[in-house]
Amino acid sequence: MGWSFKIGTVGGTVIRVHITFSLLLVWIWLAHYRVGGAPAAWEGIAFILSVFACVVLHEFGHIVAARYFGIKTPDITLLPIGGVARLERMPEEPHQELLTIGGVARLERMPEEPHQELLIAIAGPLVNLVIAGLIVLVLGASVGVEQIIEVDDPKIGFLTRLAGVNIFLVFFNMIPAFPMDGGRVLRAALASRLTWSRATQIAAMIGQGLAFVFGFIGLFYNPLLIFVGIFVYLAAAAEAQNAQIREISGSVLISDVMITKFARLDRSASIDEAIEMLLATTQREFPVVDSAGHFEGLLTRDDMIRGLKDKGPDMPVASAMRVDIPKIHHRKSLEESLRLMRQGNVPAIAVVDGADHLIGLMTHETIGEMMMVRAAVSDGFRFGRLRRHQ
Repeated sequence: MGWSFKIGTVGGTVIRVHITFSLLLVWIWLAHYRVGGAPAAWEGIAFILSVFACVVLHEFGHIVAARYFGIKTPDITLLPIGGVARLERMPEEPHQELLTIGGVARLERMPEEPHQELLIAIAGPLVNLVIAGLIVLVLGASVGVEQIIEVDDPKIGFLTRLAGVNIFLVFFNMIPAFPMDGGRVLRAALASRLTWSRATQIAAMIGQGLAFVFGFIGLFYNPLLIFVGIFVYLAAAAEAQNAQIREISGSVLISDVMITKFARLDRSASIDEAIEMLLATTQREFPVVDSAGHFEGLLTRDDMIRGLKDKGPDMPVASAMRVDIPKIHHRKSLEESLRLMRQGNVPAIAVVDGADHLIGLMTHETIGEMMMVRAAVSDGFRFGRLRRHQ
């Protein structure tokens, strides 16, 4: 994730902190300083860092469960509202996001079976439950239910408030509204009787409804809930769209959605010529081909600007283009092209014929347009050949 820096690695998973996390620490320090001076301010910092340590452990609960099913975890990024754990696996399925208030697990591939998702989802809250239980055992009879629920009271002990936060994380994250942990449990249950896409849509609709509730409550009590509500709404919408893409990707060919009319650049062209073409068209990515029409690379708008600044307008596009763009045959499925785009983190896929000549491009924008068309047509419409022309 951009604007984040690495603070360590645990078990092959890189832990990063987003730069905006520092704003949260500054706000906590100032808020506590006004109440009790420097001692209270530093205690507030220590408490919020302890809470986020529990968030990291929560995410590692998801990670351990995911690894049991062969899903890898490249990194975790801490944000002011929680954390983002990015999980990967081999099955060819669209990337998904799992929201936990206090943490977000982003799955580049979903589990193969509903019960796998259920176990991965509940693993995080179980970690918080164990943490709270251990704290209560340590404190013994000195802590009661009344004290645990008063997490905002500075008179309550440090560990008691920490136990209360962990219990709050358990209950809040298990609300059955997607994309929170409880929403994934709900989807896993629904998917045992409905299609994966339909189960996702139902869970996402509940999640979006809850997002409006968060926003409304945030207007009167805690503004942070407004940001949580926005995040939940957008994540639920993205999850529903990903489920729809997954549903059709195996039956739709790349030739059904690829761009067929677009500007090309010869490998001998200069950056100056590329800039002229950029200004004359609506394209942002330009395929670079040789004299025979074979695809050699992709020149993006950012590549052009970078090349223009570094070496000037006479720089050949062949020196500035991206050469890591995958090629795929036009009769392959959309599912295969999506997998290649995810693995390579590329803006486009070059579509070729049997002679390896470039005949089309597939971009994220193309997929988005396909989904908009499908949403606009009636349920009885049989999706046929869709071409995007420029």
